[in-house]
Amino acid sequence: MTSTRASTADKRRAFHQLHAAGCFVIPNPWDVGSARMLQGLGFKALATTSSGFAWSHGHADNSVTRDMVLAHLADIVAATDVPVNADFESGFAPDAAGVAQSVRLAVETGVAGLSIEDATGDADRPLYTLGEATERVRAARRAIDEAGGDTLLVGRAECFLVGRPDLDETIARLKAYAQAGADCLYAPGLSTREQIAAVVAAVAPKPVNLLVGSTSELTLADIAALGVRRVSVGGALARTAWGAFMRAAKLMAEQGRFDGFADAASGKDLNAFFGE
Repeated sequence: MTSTRASTADKRRAFHQLHAAGCFVIPNPWDVGSARMLQGLGFKALATTSSGFAWSHGHADNSVTRDMVLAHLADIVAATDVPVNADFESGFAPDAAGVAQSVRLAVETGVAGLSIEDATGDADRPLYTLGEATERVRAARRAIDEAGGDTLLVGRAECFLVGRPDLDETIARLKAYAQAGADCLYAPGLSTREQIAAVVAAVAPKPVNLLVGSTSELTLADIAALGVRRVSVGGALARTAWGAFMRAAKLMAEQGRFDGFADAASGKDLNAFFGE
């Protein structure tokens, strides 16, 4: 039987088209099963989550190796027919040359997009300087262009996540990353309509990704009206699954009760879905 699965080029082309107009949700699976389920629910693209993946392997976020992440990306890409955006942390390298090498390896997995953060992981110096961070984005851009140029590059400003919730600094960084070649801009931690609208206006016409990682008064329609192009949820789906698991397990361990299974998915339904 001839395969009808989309090619890597087709996925990347479709991913760029999604960013051209409108607003879409790009949910974050943490393993092959959750990726296939989200695809089955009709989402047009998926994004990996560094935290969700790390927790599934018994690690804290930002503590898995580059090789582990690359293998994970290859697994998710191979298991799905929709574009996959890689949460590629800060490029798994201390310098721009290393970021370029990492990005080349990520592109080889077939991802349709990838993000590069400006966080260092060092509490004493949580962000790379603007010059360092911009050069890292520029190196990622060159690596993608040398590989054909069709992988979408996301520039991330982590100011709000590392204790520097300065909107002006965030916007300055995002504008610099756009000029360095980022196709899409992302500042996790934005929460108010005013913050979101300011970022969208500052980097226009480049598309903006918004993180909605907890309950929010904003609906997708509200977010679209603010000009956001795509919405991701980070580790929220993984945390939701872990929350249900932990509540049910604690009831067994502490009270000898089993009513934590009340909202469990049907094994018959899961077997039917994954058996297709």
